Amino acid sequence: MPFELTDQEGKFLIQLARKTVTQYLENGKIQKPPKETPQKLFEQCGVFVTINSIQNGEKALRGCIGYPYPTSPLVEAVIDSAINAATQDPRFEPITSDELGGVVFEISVLTPPEPVQVDNPKDYISKIKVGEDGLIIERGYRKGLLLPQVPIEWGWCEEEFLCQCCVKAGLPPDSWLTKDAKISKFKAIIFEEQTPNGEIVRLKLA
Repeated sequence: MPFELTDQEGKFLIQLARKTVTQYLENGKIQKPPKETPQKLFEQCGVFVTINSIQNGEKALRGCIGYPYPTSPLVEAVIDSAINAATQDPRFEPITSDELGGVVFEISVLTPPEPVQVDNPKDYISKIKVGEDGLIIERGYRKGLLLPQVPIEWGWCEEEFLCQCCVKAGLPPDSWLTKDAKISKFKAIIFEEQTPNGEIVRLKLA
């Protein structure tokens, strides 16, 4: 990874995401980067904030939004993504303040996506690795992204990962086999709360 985070920096970002959402839901105010923000967190990075509800010990997605590309300082992208994951994910109703005690926050800091070059689309399977890579597929005006932890959570192999990324883009599952499909991969540094507002750990996929 060309960019790395310490456990303390990961903890800082998770706590910032939770504080940002709490404050926004309570009074509509948008958190500014705290004065104590480490300088490294002002580097431009792609990032996704994921919010999961905890039901009977099982996680269920409640919102996930972010920036695939390094277009904003990381600390600002986390603030923006946290609010959007809580209130703007079109798949879900906005989160309410009452829910915050039953959700966990997860942050994935991304490396810049790199195009996967192949002569034959079937070779994509050998060019990506479940447990390491996240995927972006683009075909025409459609685009889908899946974070590296998703195929681990669902038990997918590389081929299923490619198919599901196509589905995420609103494409037929085998669209990755077409010549006009563009596949990119990226890696992620992932931190998550173990319990709502609880211990924060670095997620190891492999």
